Amino acid sequence: MMEAEQERRLRALRAEMAKEHLAALIVPRADEFQGEYVAPSSERLAFVSGFTGSAGFAAVGREAAALFVDGRYTIQVRREALPGFWDFRHVLDQPVEDWAKTHLKAGERLGYDPNLHTPAQLRALDAALAGQGLVLVPTTRNLVDAIWSERPAEPEAPVEPYGAEFAGEAASAKLQRIAAALREQGLDALVISAPDNLAWTFNIRGGDVAMLPVAFGHAIVMADGTGTLFLSSKKLGREALAHLATLPGFDRREPAEFAGALAGLGGKRVRLDRATGSSAIAESLKAAGAEAEPGPDPVTLMKAVKSPVELGGMRAAHRRDAAAVTRFLAWFEETPPETLDEWTASEKLEEFRRAGNLYRGQSFATISAFGANAAQAHYHADAASAAPLGRDGIYLVDSGAQYLDGTTDITRVLVTGTPTPEMKRRYTQVLKGHIAVSRARFPEGVTGAQIDSLARQFLWASGTDFDHGTGHGVGCYLSVHEGPQSISKRGTETALKPGMVVSNEPGYYKEGGFGIRIENLLAVVALDPQPEGAERRTLGFETLTFVPYERRLIEVDLLDAGERAFVDAYHAEVRARLEGELSDKERDFLQRATAPLGGPD
Repeated sequence: MMEAEQERRLRALRAEMAKEHLAALIVPRADEFQGEYVAPSSERLAFVSGFTGSAGFAAVGREAAALFVDGRYTIQVRREALPGFWDFRHVLDQPVEDWAKTHLKAGERLGYDPNLHTPAQLRALDAALAGQGLVLVPTTRNLVDAIWSERPAEPEAPVEPYGAEFAGEAASAKLQRIAAALREQGLDALVISAPDNLAWTFNIRGGDVAMLPVAFGHAIVMADGTGTLFLSSKKLGREALAHLATLPGFDRREPAEFAGALAGLGGKRVRLDRATGSSAIAESLKAAGAEAEPGPDPVTLMKAVKSPVELGGMRAAHRRDAAAVTRFLAWFEETPPETLDEWTASEKLEEFRRAGNLYRGQSFATISAFGANAAQAHYHADAASAAPLGRDGIYLVDSGAQYLDGTTDITRVLVTGTPTPEMKRRYTQVLKGHIAVSRARFPEGVTGAQIDSLARQFLWASGTDFDHGTGHGVGCYLSVHEGPQSISKRGTETALKPGMVVSNEPGYYKEGGFGIRIENLLAVVALDPQPEGAERRTLGFETLTFVPYERRLIEVDLLDAGERAFVDAYHAEVRARLEGELSDKERDFLQRATAPLGGPD
């Protein structure tokens, strides 16, 4: 963004703030559904600041403004936003309350759009600002929208039924499961506010946002299994309408009727998802005389535990995806790196995937990064900004695909020329952590937070770490970042359960140097047979991703015998799964890439 345009937008926003008598305004990177992926019409933070990351927020005061991001975006935010207009802050180390102490005074009003924040987020903000005498004020309109004259239209992509051959369970059965969960908790109704939960519940898929096959809308599910789906008729063709008509006791209305339906829930106990239900919905329920019960949407956990049909689809999708990625690796090996840049390399990978059966697009924007760019965990290149590849460097590619039967996410690093001893040592430390998670065995009830340190132990031992989670949940032809499970330091209260899918992606990042991340997807399974003498049901992981590691970066002497055996067994499985899918030249590459490591006895 040019300086003159940045100045114009902030000046216009501050004029709107003055009309509302606000000393400051919070602008989150969020929409009314609180999802990671938002439509172009909801990219308000990017419009105001130029920052395009998937998480963060701005605080805009009368004169000063700040951008708050986590460790994934501390480099990116400085590249995209203009420092003359913004103070760049780490959301944990330099929190908003410190900024407020400097730039706001007691009694002043701090505004927010209640559609873009959950009650929990606002309580946390209020607690952080406690003692400063500031007043949090909901706005009756979005002030960014008021100055965004060329704001894109709201999305109206068509909705498609998602067949039982992929879902494995009828929507009517899912609704009965949801109703039973509500009754068990003494609830009368549930407001579904997460788009992927809506898609899973009703066995539909949409295209309202790139790379996530969902339709934006809401639903109210009653404890008897009836309810209303609020979805624009502009998105619904004949097949979608026929599919929804099969749901007994369910009505379909326009999104504009949602507020009126909330007003009709007076006297009822209503579950509002604490992760995605907006403050505006909570206030509407309160005004109606309903008892809003913030908590987890039961759909989130149901969706996370995949059906046998979904797991079968995920396995099939990963096999096709592995063949595409391995073809890319073979192509990369024989292509002079100086003829490539980050964009052309990622486009070639997309070409291989696009040829696959049931392919529906990327599951997220590919992270294609060479050299120092790979040290930015969430770096993104485009055709105009892509850096050229060169000799003697590391190329990191984190990518994924949406197939009708599953979602994939994989990260591999490739080396051009001769790697340095430091590169090999760091890669091997990351690989050892990756192996430790893959081989983990744990009793039922363990959470991802308890497993996270397995991935970090070898980096910790050398005084390093990585500033992102080890793993996230993954949906089935849905969100590539799915909860409630995760493997991270912060973790969640949710125990890992058979049927869940998680990523395993430790990394190492040397600012100004290189970046390393190794990622496979894993399904949580119950061990069969169980360990001899086991007193609790014991779980482990089934690997879904089968693509060669970068052997040229493995320092074999740093692996113990068990780790070497793991890599060799993994590579043998890669060969067995993929040889029949590849050309003769690609099979030659595969044989080299998966040859036994050797090493000390």
